[in-house]
Amino acid sequence: MTTTSSISPQGAQPVPNTSGNDARQGDEHSHIAPGEIAVGVIIGRASEYFDFFVYGIASVLVFPAVFFPFEARLEGTLYAFVVFSFAFIARPFGTVISMAIQRRFGREAKLTIALFVLGTSTAGIAFLPGYASLGFTSIVLLSVFRFAQGLALGGSWDGLPSLLALNAPENRRGWYAMLGQLGAPLGFFVASALFAYLYANLPPKDFLDWGWRYTFYVAFAINVVALFARLRLVATEEYSRLLEERELQPTSVVELTRSQGANLLIGAFAALASYALFHLITVFPLSWITLYSDQSITEFLVVQMIGAVFCAGGIVASGLVADRVGRRFTLGGLAAMIAVFSGFAPTLLDGGRIGQDIFILLGFVLLGLSYGQAAGAVTSNFEPKYRYTGAALTADLAWLIGAAFAPLVALGLSANFGLAYVSVYLLSGAVGTLAALGLNRALVRD
Repeated sequence: MTTTSSISPQGAQPVPNTSGNDARQGDEHSHIAPGEIAVGVIIGRASEYFDFFVYGIASVLVFPAVFFPFEARLEGTLYAFVVFSFAFIARPFGTVISMAIQRRFGREAKLTIALFVLGTSTAGIAFLPGYASLGFTSIVLLSVFRFAQGLALGGSWDGLPSLLALNAPENRRGWYAMLGQLGAPLGFFVASALFAYLYANLPPKDFLDWGWRYTFYVAFAINVVALFARLRLVATEEYSRLLEERELQPTSVVELTRSQGANLLIGAFAALASYALFHLITVFPLSWITLYSDQSITEFLVVQMIGAVFCAGGIVASGLVADRVGRRFTLGGLAAMIAVFSGFAPTLLDGGRIGQDIFILLGFVLLGLSYGQAAGAVTSNFEPKYRYTGAALTADLAWLIGAAFAPLVALGLSANFGLAYVSVYLLSGAVGTLAALGLNRALVRD
């Protein structure tokens, strides 16, 4: 689960101040620091990503045995990945519904409902009996809870990343763009650490019976804390007024699609390389190691945790690089590097423990550098009144196109036809990013 912001790309001009903006220069709320907004963004994103990765790791280590025991391990994992994709399919619908709720009842009500649904769905999975107790009904309920998680994530868009972008100093937009992205490695690190501890210290039967459920209990608790932290920000008069002055309000999705449909697609494909890589170094490798390697699951999770630290460093570095050379150039350059990396993926994944570890660590570095600037690199193309809804839907489409089916496709094709198809998937994402950035540049010139 990640979000987009409306930070202007290289060469774009900041939103001009209106008379209302000028009038507020002396007001207290005009002095809200970007760093203060960044805290809310990081808290929100980290909680969402923790939920996201808890489910992703469980799809490999738990769900094939608990919900699909009637299938071989490979087929059970593929079925689990099918259910995994339901949240990404649901997310755009959640955004559409939540925008309607916000227009009628307000931002606080929308966010409260979204986080309540997310927490309830997560807790529902934690308490859900397996196939041995409920039969096919357990799979149906798992699918319903997963779909509900996607609806909730679509509704959790609070506009803070866009507000952060518009209030960031013009020469430091790359730096502030990456702050919210730090939630991804943070959420992954904590989720992996929790699973590694439980997997290493519990007998297999206990882990599958009840141990894995603790990760979802923790996710529920984190959701509650994140809800109050974010409400504390968005419910204040200062933030509400600033969001209104920046025109960060929901608009009709139908109107947005008709007026800004091309920008939606360009924005989604501009980040495709990052989103394709996202699951191919987190969820997919864990499934491949589990099925086809003798490497310890606990040790591999530790390697991925180290990779998450590298990813965080890459995200921070991306802010420095983007402020020097521009966000579009950074994204394009990293897409080209991901394309090169894709050519070595099969050799590394099939290269034993050393090759697999290199694939993970190098992949996480590239992910950090690219994903750090993937949020809203071209959403400044949206007219101001469409940016709030446009940023949310752009993120939804990017996740759906680039990441929703990545573990399913990569594992299915690799298991049946060879690891070369991992290269094809990554390469297609890199090509999509380069094509979208090129088209966006051409449109801006016109």
